[in-house]
Amino acid sequence: MTSSHLRQRVVDLYKTLHYMGRQYPTGSIDFHDRLKRAFIKNVEETDPLKISKMCDHGDFVVKELEAMYSLRKYRAMKQRYYDEQDEEEALERLRQLKKLSTIPALKDGK
Repeated sequence: MTSSHLRQRVVDLYKTLHYMGRQYPTGSIDFHDRLKRAFIKNVEETDPLKISKMCDHGDFVVKELEAMYSLRKYRAMKQRYYDEQDEEEALERLRQLKKLSTIPALKDGK
C-alpha cells in the first residue's frame, strides 16, 4: 500500500472509532481521550507493515465495539419485555416436560 492509502485508512479508522465512541458505556469523553492518546502515541510510526497491522487491530476493535453495543441493546430489550418470573416459569415448565417425556434423551438432559 502506498503511504497515501495508509494515511486515508488511518484517518477513516479514527473517524469510525470516534463516531462509535459516542455510545461507549463509560462516557464518550473518556473514550475519545483514550482514542486520541493511542493515535498520538503512534504518530511517529513510518513502517507500512506496522501501520497496516495497527489498522487491522483497529478494525478488530471496531467489530468488538459493534458486538458490545448489539449485546447491550439486546439485554435492554430482553429486560423490558421479559420478567425474571416469566423466565423461571418457563424453566419450570421445561423441567416438567423433561420429567413427563418418553424420549430417553430428554430425561437424561442431553
